[in-house]
Parts: sequence; C-alpha cells; structure tokens
Amino acid sequence: MGTGFFSSVDDVSAQLAEAGYLASTAVATTVFLADRLGKPLLVEGPAGVGKTALATAVAEVTGSRLVRLQCYEGIDEARALYEWNHAKQLLRITAGRDETWDEARTDIFGEEFLLRRPLLTAISGTEPTVLLIDETDKADVEIEGLLLEVLGDFQVTVPELGTITATQQPFVVLTSNATRELSEALRRRCLFLHIDFPDEDLEREIVRLKVPGIEAALADSVVRVIAALRAMDLRKLPSVAETVDWARTLLELGAGALDERVVRESLGVVLKHQDDIAKAGAGLNLDRVLDAS
Repeated sequence: MGTGFFSSVDDVSAQLAEAGYLASTAVATTVFLADRLGKPLLVEGPAGVGKTALATAVAEVTGSRLVRLQCYEGIDEARALYEWNHAKQLLRITAGRDETWDEARTDIFGEEFLLRRPLLTAISGTEPTVLLIDETDKADVEIEGLLLEVLGDFQVTVPELGTITATQQPFVVLTSNATRELSEALRRRCLFLHIDFPDEDLEREIVRLKVPGIEAALADSVVRVIAALRAMDLRKLPSVAETVDWARTLLELGAGALDERVVRESLGVVLKHQDDIAKAGAGLNLDRVLDAS
C-alpha cells in the first residue's frame, strides 16, 4: 500500500515548490513512485544537495508528522527502535512490594513503561508520517538488518507486548552521503534516487526563490562562482544552502556585484576550511568566471 500523498508527478513538483523545494523531474518522479508504491526512498548524493530537505518538504506539504532517526556510528536497536524505562519500572516494583513477581511483571511491561524511539514511533503512529532515516551510511552494518525487518512489513515485534503493525504506513526517506556502501539487500528494498548539485539554471532559480530582492545579475554571478569552486579540488564543496547563505550575505552587505574584494572578504560563508579558502584565493580567476558565456 502507498501513502497516497500525491496525485501525479506534476502535483509533486507543484506542492514541493510551495514549500520552497524546487524539484527536478527525476526527483519529482521518484517521489511520486515511492508514494504510490509504498516503497522506502533511498536518496544518495554529496552533502548539502537537499536530501534531508526533501523529506522535510514532503512532510510540510502533506501535513505529516516528521519523525527523524539520525544515524551515527554506534547507534543501536535501543536508540533506533525502543527500550524500556528501567528507572520507572524500578519505582513501580518498589511501590508494589506486596505484589507477587508475576503481578508486577505484567504491569511493568506495559505501554506506560515503553520508550518509543523513531522507528517504533513511525510504525505505531495513526497520523500521516514521514520517517527520515538520515545519514544511513554512518550507522553500523548491523543496523541495516533492523531496517530491513522494520521496512519490509512495516511491523515491529516487542516480545512483551506482541507485534505492532502499522495502520498508517509512513513515507520513508533514507539518506546517504555514500561514505560506506550500503548492502544490496537494503538497496533492493528501496527506490533509488541520486541527487547531485543542481545545474546553474536550477540553482539560479533556487537563489531567486530563497533570497527575495536579489538582482538577477548578482544571483547569476553567485551561481557562476559557486560552480567554479565546485570544480576545484576542495576538502568540502559548497552546498546549495551555502550558496543561498552567500547570496543573503551579499545582499546584507549591499553588494550589487561581485569583485575580488567582496569575494575575498565573504568567502568564509561558502568555504569552511582555511586550506580551501587559500586554494580558492590562488586558483579562482574571477574575471574569467564572470565573463564565461
């Protein structure tokens, strides 16, 4: 079963645009298919291209609750799925000293003592939900087995309570920066979408949308310089969010155009490592970039 959020590919594009997310045809098509087929959507690409923002935008335009599982090295089942509130259980046992163990055990393994983590929260919810499993590649391989189990049938078994099955299937987005190769089993479970840095035309549209009042010529210059920086061998390439931040910065500074001084003084908004700034300062030919057709 699908989530039934969107009626067509064009509907996806139009609704996401209302949330400030300009989706390419490939992005809109894959989101529509994930919605209709009820399949998790695995989104890969470099940092800062809008993978997480896509899930946030889907939640916003569909009026869904956003449940986020932030992955990191060492995350385990207790943090991803559920755990028991041991302190509260201990208090309950202490308060009922006159009870037998069988009586106390029945009580302390009830819903009141269950701490629902993101996966169980999304599965057990009764309202429309977008489940974002962010930076999946940072988690250990063992977590993939848990994801396969949960995302396969959208159900979770809690031994003390039984099987909890989703009555409202969540729209699932997994993101990855491809720092670790995900298993083929997990990939097979998902629809796949690769998002790269946008082309210059789309990035100009994004800047004009996110930075109202910016002149077309300045927006064009910003995007051209960002493209030139991304073509360099830097430790961290500028993200789309940093492009927007730079455009806002220039607007606040009252810069009507880019020149060597403005670029040099504001480059720290875009590049976050000193060696990248030094490399850009030495290798960026601003006149040639801005004169390019």
